[in-house]
Formats: sequence, C-alpha cells, structure tokens
Amino acid sequence: MKYLRTGCRTRVNIPFLAPSWSRFDKLTNVNHTSAARRKPPVAGAVDAASRVAAVTVAFWVIKVLSTAMGEATSDLFVHTIGPVPGVALGFILFAVTIVLHFTARRFSTARYWAAIVGVSVFGTMVADVAHVGFGIPYLVSALICAVVLAAIFIVWHRTEGTISIHSITTRRREVFYWLAVLVTFALGTAVGDLTATTFGLGYFLSGVIFAVAIAIPAVAFRITRMLPVAMFWTAYVLTRPLGASFADWFGVDKQRGGLDFGSGLVAIILTVAIVIMVAATATARAPRRAHAADRKRANRTTGTSAATTKKVDAV
Repeated sequence: MKYLRTGCRTRVNIPFLAPSWSRFDKLTNVNHTSAARRKPPVAGAVDAASRVAAVTVAFWVIKVLSTAMGEATSDLFVHTIGPVPGVALGFILFAVTIVLHFTARRFSTARYWAAIVGVSVFGTMVADVAHVGFGIPYLVSALICAVVLAAIFIVWHRTEGTISIHSITTRRREVFYWLAVLVTFALGTAVGDLTATTFGLGYFLSGVIFAVAIAIPAVAFRITRMLPVAMFWTAYVLTRPLGASFADWFGVDKQRGGLDFGSGLVAIILTVAIVIMVAATATARAPRRAHAADRKRANRTTGTSAATTKKVDAV
C-alpha cells in the first residue's frame, strides 16, 4: 500500500481499488495536472478540451448576430402563432439545441452556436413574458436578472475557483456557463427594452449607446490587459441589448421608430448571416484543432523518448 500525491490531494493506492479510482476520476472529471504547471490560455487559442468557441473577432460578430436574430425570431413566433405557442416553440428550440450540444462527445462549432441561438430566442422570451405576462417593469426584471447572474458567478467561482471561459473543460463548469449565458440574454433583453421604451430613447439610439458601451471594456482591456474575465463578461452582457436594439430598429413599424422591414425578414437575413459565419469559423477551426492534436502527440512522444533515454542512461 502506497500513498500517492495527485494534483492537490493525497490518496491511498490499494491495488484492488484501482478500478474504482479510475471510475471516480472519470465521473468527477479530475485533472491531475498540477495547477502550477499549467500554462495560462492564450486569447483566441484553441483548447482541445474546451467546450466553448475560441474568443476571436468572429466570436463577437456571431454573438451580436445571434442576439439580434433571437430578438427577431422571438417577435416572429409570438406575433405569428400567439404568445403561448410561441413561447412553447422557443422552449423546444432551446431544449433541443442545448441537448444536442451537451451530448456531443467533442466540441462542435455548429452545435455550440445553435445552442447560443436557442438560448437567445428563449432568453428573450423570458424577459418579455415577465414584462408582458406578469406586468413586471423592465427596470425590476433587469435588477432581478442582475442579482441572479451575480449569484451564479459567485457560486461558480466558489465551486470552481474561476469563471473564465477558457476553463470550461468539465461538465459542471459547462452547466455554470450555460446558466450564466441564459441569464445574460434575459438581462440584456430587459436592459435594451428599458432604454428603448421605458426611457423613450428609441431602438436606434439605444443601439448606438450600447455600441459605445461595449467598446469601453474592449478598449480598456486592449490597453491595460487587466481584469480579462470581468471585461469579457461585461462585453458579453452588452452584446444582447446591442443586437436586439438594431434588430428591433430594422423590424418594427415606423410608428414605433423602426424601418418596418418586418421581424420575419430580419430573422431570415440574420440566420443566413450566422450560418455563413459559423461555416467559415468551423472551416478555419479544423486545421487549428488538428495542429493542436499533432503538438500534443509530439509532446507525448518526446516525453516518452526522454524517459526511455533516462532509463538507458541509468542502466
């Protein structure tokens, strides 16, 4: 019987319990690599174990398009087939896309962005139902969503020690991530409608304001390189009212301050744009993942060769 040091814990190595330890490690997704030996993630880098898309310019473009598409699609569902069937259809879309993403054995760019679109549509409906169905003012719903999001971040950080999206490599962290994403969509919807309707700024001016607001954390991080996690999540929340404001501006009638293209046409155009961007991103991602796998195999081979050489020298 031996005592082994693995990661940050000590456990007893008993031969007949070895299979149990293996099963336990698989169930809990334990990574025995010392945290001190891990290299910090590079912005935009592809992690073979990551369950989140690489944060690049394309990531932010698709994110804004998906928020706008979610707003237009939500309005289309509710106004075309009715509020109750529309919300039910939005929930089905959300549930199906999330299940498809979680059941994928490896990260899939298409499934990930499909899940984002599903969350976008349903997250919009959550905020709208709270306002239209239950009469909750947008200011109150925005504050409630902000408190819920803060609670998710606190529990996530206390449980995992980080809320960085570069660390989404286990199922539990992935659940925290998607809970946060869902609430950010509801929060962004409430904030966008708050400025456009409650404050009377209109959709176009609201979109301009949020475009300026989202540039602040982007520029601040580029200059200072400080607080990357906080800057990311701030920009992430702001993408929602940014995209939704311009989607409403294009879609609603002129009496409400829009261009009256209709939510259906806006949703179709945005869907096509998202499909094109996701296809281009997936095509570009494939070689990077292959190179990452090659480097991993090369490092493993180098480590094996070095160990063999060391044994020969010892002999």
